[in-house]
Amino acid sequence: MTLHQPNISTPVTFWDASEPLECISVIPEAPNVATFCFQAPSGALFSYVPGQFVTLELPVPGGPLYRTYTISSSPSRPITLTITVKAQDGSMGTRWMLDHLKPGMRITAMGPAGRFSNHFHPSEKYLFISAGSGITPMVSMTTWMFDSGRPADVMFINCARRPSEIIFRQRLEHMASRFPELDLKFVVKETDPFRPWTGYQGRFNQLMLSQITPDYLEREVFCCGPESFMHSVREALVGLGFDMERYHQESFQPAEEDDVAPMEDDVIPDETVSAEVVFAHSDVTQTCTENDTLLTTARAAGLNIPSGCTFGVCGTCKIKKVSGQVHMVHNGGITDEDVEDGYILACCSKPIGRVEVEA
Repeated sequence: MTLHQPNISTPVTFWDASEPLECISVIPEAPNVATFCFQAPSGALFSYVPGQFVTLELPVPGGPLYRTYTISSSPSRPITLTITVKAQDGSMGTRWMLDHLKPGMRITAMGPAGRFSNHFHPSEKYLFISAGSGITPMVSMTTWMFDSGRPADVMFINCARRPSEIIFRQRLEHMASRFPELDLKFVVKETDPFRPWTGYQGRFNQLMLSQITPDYLEREVFCCGPESFMHSVREALVGLGFDMERYHQESFQPAEEDDVAPMEDDVIPDETVSAEVVFAHSDVTQTCTENDTLLTTARAAGLNIPSGCTFGVCGTCKIKKVSGQVHMVHNGGITDEDVEDGYILACCSKPIGRVEVEA
């Protein structure tokens, strides 16, 4: 493994998506879980906000696959960037990474992006609640606070199936031993054979939340994990009278309909009405209905617009709209400034009449 040493006689440069990432190490964390550590081949440093994510272009058989992962490292340690992935049943991209991504390989990445970060919601007290690989943004934010030397009061709750599947346990326990403001609690569903467990056990619920964090009403809450887990956390907080304006979650699964952000919603797509999309750079025009997204229309025309989540979270499919009108309903994957500049997300934008895009 070759580490690129910064040359203090030359200006510091920062990585951007025009340069691939080089994998320099793979660290097993738990069953079907590993941390992949990357560097920029040029030696450029990484700049991002703790809690943000990147989208990787994975060269799986049959064509590239785009997958979005939260950064598990902290920008306070800018020489490397790490992501920690957990393979689920049916995983394609993550399974490929665990089986094939090795040190020395280079892959294309886009980002960083996202607003799931304590930097955007400053507070003296935080409550971080996570399950499974949803722990990654919490670790990034906690490491940033630890490295800053001025940590906030953090109650850190992580839920796992069993103790051996707790990701980053040793790292978190080390930070908690040096960082009195960090109160660390683990909750498991079942114990490991031959190893006693003296912590919380069972399904995380409202009673457990109020016992672990009596002052939850005073805290800014960040939650990440499977959608069913986050739903139960939201219900618990609502039932306890929590101000949900102070609740923030990260998800790469489709949100509830009431949670999405509509754009240009003065029109409603009609599946019986035809539309036309002009892909200017490709010199292709494709007909469709107003209920088809630009992404599916592009694929029907044989074009490949990079995409990750496909429901408006990751922002990978952002393209420039030249003319026309679309109905866009996204989940936070594009900023108001980008929309004002004419950008849209292909995965969740539906054409109204004739639309021309730079693709």
